[in-house]
Amino acid sequence: MSDYTIYHNPRCSKSRQTLQLLEENGIEAEVIRYLETPPDAATLAELLEKLGLEPRQLLRKGEAEYKELGLADSSLSDDDLIKAMVAAPKLIERPIVVKGARAVLGRPPENVLELIAS
Repeated sequence: MSDYTIYHNPRCSKSRQTLQLLEENGIEAEVIRYLETPPDAATLAELLEKLGLEPRQLLRKGEAEYKELGLADSSLSDDDLIKAMVAAPKLIERPIVVKGARAVLGRPPENVLELIAS
């Protein structure tokens, strides 16, 4: 089992570049295609904690679902936003790379170098 996990969307260029960067550094990460196998609410909450982000910061605001679900509403709770991302994983910013108790967003892909160096 790898020390690294990447929540990956193979159709996303940044996600592909991040995975390639890991491989170039000799890292064989566990690949989770999160659109096919979405994280549950507890896993997503754990990822947010490791990332040091609030749920709203992990939302892809350009997705149609963001508007359709009214996620810009500031009165929505963190739980509401997490539930929306679990129901529509396309809303989750990508890629997320995890190593132990830390995680980074691969935007830009070079962010993963922080994890590799630690």
